[in-house]
Amino acid sequence: MRPVDTHCASDGYHGSATIDSVHGMSGGHVTSRATRGKLSETLIRRPPSSNSLTRTFYEPDALEVARALLNKLLVRDDRAGRIVEVEAYRGEEDPASHARNGITARNATMFGDSGRLYVYFTYGMHWCANVVCGPKGLARAVLLRAVAPVNGVSAMRDARIAAGGVVRSERDVARGPARLCQAFSIDGADNGADLVSGDRGLVIVDDGVPPPVEPGVSGRVGIKEAVDFPWRFFVTGDPHVSGSS
Repeated sequence: MRPVDTHCASDGYHGSATIDSVHGMSGGHVTSRATRGKLSETLIRRPPSSNSLTRTFYEPDALEVARALLNKLLVRDDRAGRIVEVEAYRGEEDPASHARNGITARNATMFGDSGRLYVYFTYGMHWCANVVCGPKGLARAVLLRAVAPVNGVSAMRDARIAAGGVVRSERDVARGPARLCQAFSIDGADNGADLVSGDRGLVIVDDGVPPPVEPGVSGRVGIKEAVDFPWRFFVTGDPHVSGSS
């Protein structure tokens, strides 16, 4: 979550994709196609909340949760993607956070329970999604910047096109926060969605792939304040990372 900036507004591109592959990534190492497919089928056959991370996972500070989210799976219906890039935002003490000036109607979700999704509209064009974390009232959150498709690439592509996007390759289906939201049909109706209960069909799942021991670290993308805070984390070498890796 951030003030409106180019990191969400620069996700448009041109072309078309015919790829309907799956992708598994563990610290930069691709798993076998058979393993990836079997895993994804197992995940999507169960009710959303049966595999979701518990509320406890989201209770630490954003900097800890951001690192822990890497290589987890974002899941909606038959669509699943491995989270490969995130950014941490730390409420009123963070000059780049939407919550820097306190609670408003727009950012109220950030001040609520951890494990919910804070979704906001930027530049009058794009949605961006953030995982609320930390103690209630502190407005900590983690922006989901990119996922590597694991299952349902065709459905992601169709959702992007339905939302006005144009897809040129599997690599770009959910590479960037606005593309990610289009690929998973995330919009304002999902603001406040509970990622633990899966009340709106969105969950984050731990399928056993650990976060990278040494994730990539950099300053956050497309902000004007606190540009030197090293609060962007990513899976080094993953081609689906949206910024410099």
